[in-house]
Amino acid sequence: MNMNTREAQTDNNIFPKGEKAPAEYFTGTVWVHLLVPNDNNLNCQVANVVFEPGARNNWHTHPGGQILIVTDGIGYYQENGKPIQVIRKGDVVKILPNVVHWHGASPDSGFTHIAINPNTQKGIVEWLERVKDEEYNSVD
Repeated sequence: MNMNTREAQTDNNIFPKGEKAPAEYFTGTVWVHLLVPNDNNLNCQVANVVFEPGARNNWHTHPGGQILIVTDGIGYYQENGKPIQVIRKGDVVKILPNVVHWHGASPDSGFTHIAINPNTQKGIVEWLERVKDEEYNSVD
């Protein structure tokens, strides 16, 4: 059995912050800690993702879908053509395969979620353009 331990834990987070996410796919500072690497047996990848206030990822899709489990803070989730949804600790977001979307922290709160990427044999992520400030600031 493989187990991840909590050494290098930061602040009150359950998991370490991990590595800074690539700036080409994120606006602001984001850290990613891979909890379950993708393999050909489980066809699933799981990561803990920590966003600083105002940070967000680019528009993107997941060919195999995605599940987000919010563990801390206040965040935003938006599917293309739909209004932004405010998401909070305890919320679960189920994203169907190939749905264009983005997610990130609200302007005044950090935000942490566990990202579960199933069906990775179909691909993990396809990155698209950045979320424009006017799109990010269009929350009702």
